[in-house]
Amino acid sequence: MLPESFIQELKYRNDIESVVSSYVQLKHSGKTFSGLCPFHSEKGPSFHVYPDTQSFFCFGCRAAGDVISFIQRIENLEYKEALQFLAKRAGMAMPDEVENDSLSRLKTRIREINRETARIFHQNLNSPAGRDGLNYLRSRGLSDRIIRRFGLGYSLGEWDRLYKALSAKGYSDEELIAAEVVKKRKQGNSFYDVFRGRVMFPILDLSGNVIGFGGREIGGGGPKYLNSADTPIFKKSRNLFALNFAKNSKEKGMILAEGYMDVIALHQAGFDNAVATLGTSLTTDQCNLIARYTDLVSLSYDSDGPGQNATNRAIDLLKKNDVKIKVIHIPNAKDPDEFIKKFGAQRFRLLLEGSANSTEFTISSICQNYDLDTDDGKVNCLNKLAEFLATIPNGIERDVYISRVAADFERDKDVLAQSVQSLRRRNEREKRRKDDGKLTVFAVNMPDGKTNSINDIQRRNNIKCAVAEDRLLAALIMNPDYFKWVSQKIQPADFVTDRNREIAQTVFDRLERNLSVDLSFLGENLDLEAVSQLSRGVMELSGRRISAEETEDYINVLIQHKKEKTKEEISQMDNEEYARYMEGITKGKASHWRGKQ
Repeated sequence: MLPESFIQELKYRNDIESVVSSYVQLKHSGKTFSGLCPFHSEKGPSFHVYPDTQSFFCFGCRAAGDVISFIQRIENLEYKEALQFLAKRAGMAMPDEVENDSLSRLKTRIREINRETARIFHQNLNSPAGRDGLNYLRSRGLSDRIIRRFGLGYSLGEWDRLYKALSAKGYSDEELIAAEVVKKRKQGNSFYDVFRGRVMFPILDLSGNVIGFGGREIGGGGPKYLNSADTPIFKKSRNLFALNFAKNSKEKGMILAEGYMDVIALHQAGFDNAVATLGTSLTTDQCNLIARYTDLVSLSYDSDGPGQNATNRAIDLLKKNDVKIKVIHIPNAKDPDEFIKKFGAQRFRLLLEGSANSTEFTISSICQNYDLDTDDGKVNCLNKLAEFLATIPNGIERDVYISRVAADFERDKDVLAQSVQSLRRRNEREKRRKDDGKLTVFAVNMPDGKTNSINDIQRRNNIKCAVAEDRLLAALIMNPDYFKWVSQKIQPADFVTDRNREIAQTVFDRLERNLSVDLSFLGENLDLEAVSQLSRGVMELSGRRISAEETEDYINVLIQHKKEKTKEEISQMDNEEYARYMEGITKGKASHWRGKQ
């Protein structure tokens, strides 16, 4: 267990506004700061940072907490890892810990393995045995400087060269397998390297740690590109290649390319704002990640069919983040790398500056699917264009493109506008029908008792008790001196909902031992959602004192629930028992606060 004084000092040195602003563009708003939430897609800023309480809260997804839980969420870290992250940021040494966290230790070992693996691959590249890899990179026009900057390397063709090297450094077979750099053969007790005979691209996180690898085969067979599988420290769908560089670029916006070589070629040409996905299609998490750092994305995917399909998918996903989108048309080349080699960086910059927006790209893509020299082709194309125009939410933008399409097809603008409006009304009706068919239940403890999770059936069925539990826990967090008399009246076992019972057990245990119940300390024993739930409860009651009388009201709700009998229990009562039970029900609440704190 880490000393409370250390965690308090850690928070003092990591002001929440300073930490959050390195991930989210914050705007000052009165006594708070606001911005787009980094944890869900949104068009308007619902994410707020409160410097006075050193906390954050999103009115959209309901995420809440302090600087420690923020780092846990944003960096996908465990509690102790978040403390280590913040300690490193503040230049603080971590004190010796009493407990050994096996998962945290495994993650640390995987990072060490990846760092050592990247070093070995880079050494291989610059050795006689790695000449094929170096020749390949140079044949692609990469300079020694850019090779060093990206830490590029080469995995030798031997089956277990890396396994032997890492084992000799004391890493266990289990750790190497967990890091996904080694696999065990299906038969026997031998192991083999995952990457063999490939040019290697280390994948770094935002802090500069090697979290995975991409490997490009150069004649050894197998798939063209091979990427690290997900590990405890690496999720392909949540990371982007070269974002560690691009987030600090002075270039306008970001360029989203298709592969490692495209990104590296763009960086070498001066476009250090280029990033790429990691062997998968663009994901929602990656779009959220991009939106943290920019509001403009220029798509520079390959010009072939799959590349254009990927462009259309990226447009749909990025639009949900309210990101401005441009699409770079690359003539006479299949990708940015080939174009820059043929025509140079200045010509690519002209392409970038003259690129079409996403609306123009989609209109052009639709038109390419029809024979516009025939009447049928024109009619079918116009119908498809009307469907697309009906999806444009901004009225001014929609009107501009209705006018442009009508002019290009030499058709009456009013007729096209009426068709688009009719389609919009139809879309709205369909959306309302879908929305009406959904169960919208909010599980967060708002004053009106609504909830924010359709899955929390237990909470929904006991909403009065759940809210009372939330308020009681918040009261204990804000007034630890209430604990002595509260614990004499109620125990965690009396809580109705499983989640709050778990939270109460942690809070009661700490208070019993005279330990702090500040949210910063509870993360060691509670998961992120539990901390978030507690934080919401405290935030909703902040600014006013919770009286002892009010706290006892919450206790009485739970005591009353405990006294209530099920239908089966009532049916088995005799007349005298039933009369006593009904008398207790009609008396209502138990007595109010009478004792001394």
